[in-house]
Amino acid sequence: MKIKRYKHARRYLNFYRNIFHFRDPHQILIDGTFTQMALRYKTDIKDQMPKYLGGEVQLLTTKCAIAETESLGSELYGASLILKRFLVRKCGHRPNPVSASKCFMSLVGEKNENHYFVATQDPDLSREVHRIPGTPLVYINFNAIVLEKPSAFSQHEGDEVATQSVTSGHQTDTLKQIKKSVFGEEEQKKRRRRKQKGPNPLSVKKKKKKKVDPSQMRKKTEEGKTRRTRKKVKIAKHVKEHLQQKATAENR
Repeated sequence: MKIKRYKHARRYLNFYRNIFHFRDPHQILIDGTFTQMALRYKTDIKDQMPKYLGGEVQLLTTKCAIAETESLGSELYGASLILKRFLVRKCGHRPNPVSASKCFMSLVGEKNENHYFVATQDPDLSREVHRIPGTPLVYINFNAIVLEKPSAFSQHEGDEVATQSVTSGHQTDTLKQIKKSVFGEEEQKKRRRRKQKGPNPLSVKKKKKKKVDPSQMRKKTEEGKTRRTRKKVKIAKHVKEHLQQKATAENR
């Protein structure tokens, strides 16, 4: 299961690198819900995140995310302490902080030009992230960090990038392989079987009739005639003797 999870992560990262030009170090915005889940399942984010993504990472948060986590009370005290260990990205919401979801979406913007990853367990924030093409979403499933499959918006953006920027046949083949590995094989169209047709009557040569000599035809007909044969009737022996006696008597 672990090997399969890592393979999927490599495929998805390959998609983001080729389509949206993501590069190391990966910038990951983390909110309090993510650190709370990591604390519950004892997941070391600093140790596991670079291993899972296979490269250098920058773990980031904002003042707004820290303030929101602290405002939720003592239950998230440990999560807020973990957040404070990360680099704080300036968001421009001071002195009036907003929710972590609004803060993160303001940093991501409409195109995610800074190539942020968003690490959260918040379903509302996840839905917002799905709408921004080229924005990877990271969450924790039990004690495992998971990179979510690219959203439909990201896939659509990838199709547009392919039609606009891809020029050579080699690049198109490479892009098809990437999409195939990420989104799976497309359903093949069913081909109709063509019915076997006979030869074209116009192209078929007609057989020439051989001329036959009439004398040969007569011979064949004569040879073919069968002679009629009379059937022999067997006469009984006593009848033969009677006929012979009668014939001798007449001769006298």
